[in-house]
Amino acid sequence: MTRHLINYSTLPCSTIQSQIKLTMNPWFVTGLTDGEGTFTVSIYKSKDRKTEWRIQPSFSIELHKKDLTLLNRIQSFFSAGTIRIREKNGQGGIYSVNDLKELTNVIIPHFDKYTLLTQKRADFELFKKIVIMMCNKEHLASEGLTKIISIRASMNKGLSETLLTNFPDIIPVVRPLVESMEIPDCNWLAGFTEADGCFYVSVVKSKTTTGFTVQLKFQLTQHSRDKQLMEYLITYLECGRYEARSKNAQAGNFVVSKLSDITKKIIPFFDKYPIIGSKSKDFADFKLVSKLIENKAHLTAEGLDQIKKIKERMNTGRKEE
Repeated sequence: MTRHLINYSTLPCSTIQSQIKLTMNPWFVTGLTDGEGTFTVSIYKSKDRKTEWRIQPSFSIELHKKDLTLLNRIQSFFSAGTIRIREKNGQGGIYSVNDLKELTNVIIPHFDKYTLLTQKRADFELFKKIVIMMCNKEHLASEGLTKIISIRASMNKGLSETLLTNFPDIIPVVRPLVESMEIPDCNWLAGFTEADGCFYVSVVKSKTTTGFTVQLKFQLTQHSRDKQLMEYLITYLECGRYEARSKNAQAGNFVVSKLSDITKKIIPFFDKYPIIGSKSKDFADFKLVSKLIENKAHLTAEGLDQIKKIKERMNTGRKEE
């Protein structure tokens, strides 16, 4: 059967909704955003503005192009925003909402109700302040502009060199404190895993009959500033451990590698609260290998060869379908 590729980035949101009648759990969307979402405020010179500066707030989620279907579902979920493909390498798709009205009426209310759990929540709170100021037209006056820049200075990576040069006396506002909180819904973890999780199958040499040992590992990676949240997952899932990354001190991993934990806790969890993007294929293969291990197939040359082939098509080895 011939499949026709639809360029969703050129279609209005109403058309997309008519073609993708799929629902998404709102907590899944928040979990995905905690991993791959960004709240930004761009400030750049513009002669057509009284202050000579233009302000553009934007909410975006960027995923690999193999997850365009997932981006389409997010766009349908919010009934707002657009999707575009990165022109430089064509490897990524970006869903973004730049319209002030959509940010005010759709995006902000969602994250007010379905709260972000990582430190990204602080960026959202500052982002919201700027959007509210813009709705009140405060950005059109020099005083309001200065206040917005002071808020922007505490977001993400701070101010650009251009802004630092033009506004050398700016004092950044105090960044909101985001304290660790309990995960309110299991679908949040499914979305967060879609963004920053990985299902690994390792085949390593050993002194067994086949000469190899098969190991399974579930891993979530996050900036070390969210170490407390990652450690909380140990309690939440009743398994796993936290590991600081030796090559990158600014990141850490939540890891589950004990086979009984994977078969009795991790796999049942994601069976009940599914991943819905391209990573679902890796999970399916991960689950398949666990079944082969359960049936002792990994102890035979034939079974080991089957596992190796499954491993080769997972994660970065998976071809676009």
